[in-house]
Amino acid sequence: MDPRVGSSRRDTQTMTFDLGILLALACAFVANLGFFYKYRGAGEVPQVSVRHPLRSGRELFSSKWFTLGMIIATASWGLHVAALALAPMSVVQVALAGGVVLIAVMADRLFGFRVGRRQWLGLWLTAAGLVLLGLTLPAMHGAHSHFSPAVMISFEAGLFGLGGLLIMGPRMGGQAEHHGVMLGAASGVLFGVSDTSIKALTGIVGAHGALGVLLSPWFAVALLASIVAFYASARGLQDGDAVPVIAVTGAAANIAGIAGGIVVFGDPMAASPLGIVCEALAFVLVIVASALMPAPVRAAGVATSAAAAPSAA
Repeated sequence: MDPRVGSSRRDTQTMTFDLGILLALACAFVANLGFFYKYRGAGEVPQVSVRHPLRSGRELFSSKWFTLGMIIATASWGLHVAALALAPMSVVQVALAGGVVLIAVMADRLFGFRVGRRQWLGLWLTAAGLVLLGLTLPAMHGAHSHFSPAVMISFEAGLFGLGGLLIMGPRMGGQAEHHGVMLGAASGVLFGVSDTSIKALTGIVGAHGALGVLLSPWFAVALLASIVAFYASARGLQDGDAVPVIAVTGAAANIAGIAGGIVVFGDPMAASPLGIVCEALAFVLVIVASALMPAPVRAAGVATSAAAAPSAA
């Protein structure tokens, strides 16, 4: 084989991998922006009711802020799908984990929250984790979507069960005042189910085309998980404060996605012992950064004007 051909392939793979990470980072920013607008809109309409899903959906979309948030969220979904098609799932989710810290930056600069030292520490820990991960991942990797159906079924069934437990939190002894955050966690876990299914579908579309995707059971799983996550997220934004609910949603989705990439799709870890330790440390840094994201406090004088903005507009 001509060495130049092998070198060209490696260069193409590297460019594809880097583009996937860039798309994931863009997705993180756009998704968080959509969440903040959905939070504004969800607060304007009656509470979401599981007994009346169609009516609740109509009421949510009657708010221009929620509709704008969903349009932005759709754009972020497109960026996410593109990133999953170009890079390993666990790497995409680690890049998306940076969005948990972006919440603090956006809350401070765009939505009037005051961000404390812990949030900024989370920012630096996430940056360190992403750089460390990039330095320790194997040089040769692809965006493959090969998986074992048995492993996929077991993994996604477990996540569905966990999401259901979180949704049923108060009925199972959970504190009612934490239900908004629990719903955020549930929606994040279910978004992780959807992301794992979408990753599988990116391989199916290449082999069987669009018809193969529509006929795949993973399309139905992704659709069901997304619908349940949509309602859980909307109710969580109504019951809880914006920043902790959005942060927990993102963290849960990222952790579920990272686990799915490694467990379901066999995304590679570093080969050397030192590389394994450094890569594990990178994941720990990102997870710790997520844990350092309590809700910032509204800056004095900003809360009233920010809350009145949707109704005045």
